[in-house]
Amino acid sequence: MAIMTTTSSLAFQPVLERIAEEIERTPGRGRPADYIPALAACDPRRFGMAVAELDGTVYGVGDWRQPFSAQSITKVFTLALDLAREGDSLWEHVGREPSGNPFNSLVQLEYENGIPRNPFINAGALVVTDRLQSRTGDAAGELLAFLRSESGNPALGFDQEVAASESAHGARNAALAHFMASYGNITTPVPVLLDQYFRQCSVAASCADLALATTFLARHGIRSDGSRLLSRSQAKQVNAIMLTCGTYDAAGDFAYRVGLPGKSGVGGGVIAVVPGRCTLCVWSPGLDERGNSVAGVAALDRFTTLTGLSVF
Repeated sequence: MAIMTTTSSLAFQPVLERIAEEIERTPGRGRPADYIPALAACDPRRFGMAVAELDGTVYGVGDWRQPFSAQSITKVFTLALDLAREGDSLWEHVGREPSGNPFNSLVQLEYENGIPRNPFINAGALVVTDRLQSRTGDAAGELLAFLRSESGNPALGFDQEVAASESAHGARNAALAHFMASYGNITTPVPVLLDQYFRQCSVAASCADLALATTFLARHGIRSDGSRLLSRSQAKQVNAIMLTCGTYDAAGDFAYRVGLPGKSGVGGGVIAVVPGRCTLCVWSPGLDERGNSVAGVAALDRFTTLTGLSVF
């Protein structure tokens, strides 16, 4: 098959099939996240990929309809939901810079007086969840309602086994929350906040679900029903933070290889946005040493190479 140079919607399916064939032949898929026992048993060779156009048309390949643990991908949606409510005052409580440290690091919080470096490291996501919780009374419930609405899948839900597994191994997140609370940057009681956060991360969704749920960012803040969630400027902000901070401390390499705003999760999923054009989600549970899906990043790299679609 020749390299695709057109952006015609009908050409997405053969590109996805070509990528899946290439990935299938690729040795070395990384290892599932073994520090969350409920994720450790996932087969690292599973692979699914979906592309959603702005009108809701979805193309997919492999395990693209298989639900998986969204994990940190959900941080994009809680950020958008809170930013829509409080606007720029959010940035007084969390920064917008890459961290350069592991996603669960305590070190920077000590130096920076309890203000997390960005919304996608664990500390920053806890702050965003805290602020959404204070405004809604049920941050995880708001997230789930949004995902169900935007994906068109009312069956989406929390994976209780994953949430319980994270709670049982959540001492580091508890430490982050208590530390930030000591600076006044967390107001929700920490046990309540952690329950909300672990439920948020436990959402089980497919590549199709998450690609569809992300299209509001490709539509510059417009939801699937035509209502506006974010201003055009706010959608730009979220996409920019995804590009610079969305793949833990490998964001520079991701931008170099893929050239799209993206957000990964340790469940093996990665979402990506082509503003004004489409969104993508790819899933393969095997991770590299930085917590990103090995096959997922490779597949997005191939997608932008084959289609010429990137922000650069």
